[in-house]
Amino acid sequence: MRLIAPVPRLGYAGLVMDAEIERDPYALLDSWLARAAGADADYAPSMVLATAGEGGRPSARVVFYRGRSGEALRFFTNYESRKGRELEQNPHAALAFHWAGLRRQVRVEGTVARLGAEESDDYFRKRPRESQLGAWASPQSQVVASRAELDSRYAEAERRFAAGPVARPPHWGGYGLYPESFEFWIGRERRLHDRYRFLRAGDAWRKERLGP
Repeated sequence: MRLIAPVPRLGYAGLVMDAEIERDPYALLDSWLARAAGADADYAPSMVLATAGEGGRPSARVVFYRGRSGEALRFFTNYESRKGRELEQNPHAALAFHWAGLRRQVRVEGTVARLGAEESDDYFRKRPRESQLGAWASPQSQVVASRAELDSRYAEAERRFAAGPVARPPHWGGYGLYPESFEFWIGRERRLHDRYRFLRAGDAWRKERLGP
C-alpha cells in the first residue's frame, strides 16, 4: 500500500534511521522482527494477543507470530479455546510485540478471520509430531480433572495415528489479523519516547507521530 502524509525526517542518529521510517508498516515490522531475531539467540517470535467476547471483557495471552499471509498477520490455535470462542463472537483483536533489549514495541489492531483449510493444513504438517498429537489431546481452555487425564488423551492420540501421519484436528487451525492500525514505539531518554502510528486510509496508510 502507498503512504501519505509522511512524518518529518529525524535529525538524530541511532535508534531509527530515516530510510527505516519511510517504509510501509509491514516492511517496518519485518525489519524489527529480523533485528530482534539477530539480537537474541533464544529469540522466539512471541506476541500478546488481546481479544474480547460479546460482553466486552478483554483477555490477553502470549502466542507465537507465524508470519504473514498477504496482509494478514498469522497465528494458530484451537478454535474452541477461549480466544477462539471470543473471536467468533467479536472478530476484532489487538497484538503487541515487545523487545526490551532493543527498546522497541509494536502494537497492531484490526479484524480477524480464519485462514483457509489448505493454509492451516500446510502449517500443521510442518509442526513436530508431538505438537500435532498434543493438538488432539488438549481440550484447550476447558476444565480437566488431572494431569493423568491429559496423558491418557495423548496416549490415545498416539494409538490413533500410530500407523501414519497425524491429520489436522477440525477444531485447530490458523487465524489472520488484518491490520487497521500499527503503532511503532522506540524508547528514548527522559521518557520522551518516539511513537509513530500508521492508520489505514483506503488503499494508503496515513502516518503520524504521537506524544509519548
